[in-house]
Amino acid sequence: MLEVKKIRKLSEFKDNSLLIVDDDNPFRERLARSMEKKGFKVSQAEGVKTGILAVNNNNPTFAVVDLRLNDGNGLEVVRKIQSSNSKSRIVMLTGYGNIPTAVAAIKEGAIDYLAKPADADDVEKALLAGPNTKADPPENPMSADRVKWEHIHRVFELCNRNVSETARRLKMHRRTLQRILSKKSPR
Repeated sequence: MLEVKKIRKLSEFKDNSLLIVDDDNPFRERLARSMEKKGFKVSQAEGVKTGILAVNNNNPTFAVVDLRLNDGNGLEVVRKIQSSNSKSRIVMLTGYGNIPTAVAAIKEGAIDYLAKPADADDVEKALLAGPNTKADPPENPMSADRVKWEHIHRVFELCNRNVSETARRLKMHRRTLQRILSKKSPR
């Protein structure tokens, strides 16, 4: 028999506090505004240290945590949230999705794992999914070309816009990288 996927409503929870931990300031701000419009009481942190401080000050019911942060690994924040409130609902975000990190995130207590840049609707669905179900797949997922473009530009920014260093880290020819960087983003 097929299991019916149930998305819970935010009003079913006593506490609607949401902690967003991400070092990408524009993305974090946009997501925070969107989640506030959806009814969450949002607090933000930009790193592991500030995330752990935020958990100590306000034990959130919901959390969205980036895996790689400037000052460490987001799994540290997940561990802290889980030790403070084992019923918290945590979604991991990352621009570097792979199976071992997804498994580690779930083992630490995350309920779902989404690739960046995640849409606020997808984050909400993941946070409110029933306890024994996963959220539905995104209605309009990014194309493979778009995911590749986003990854290349993220690495480029992390390398302080240094083309040679970015090409070395991505293991591609510098001229090929320059051609990719000069094009507009795919849909």
